[in-house]
Amino acid sequence: MKPDIHPKYERTTVTCSCGAVYHIGSTKSELRIEVCGKCHPLYTGQQRIVDTGGRVERFKRRYGMK
Repeated sequence: MKPDIHPKYERTTVTCSCGAVYHIGSTKSELRIEVCGKCHPLYTGQQRIVDTGGRVERFKRRYGMK
């Protein structure tokens, strides 16, 4: 193998939008993520509906749902 071609592997801090902090190994020093194992619906069993721009309301108005 060629010497000095691999990136530096360091301890990384991963911060989720829910506030959870993880420490892993990676080539980056810090990562920010939106969903992790503590807040992902598959792991928590709770479903979140993310409504961006009123899509649900537009759908309900279009098809006459109240």
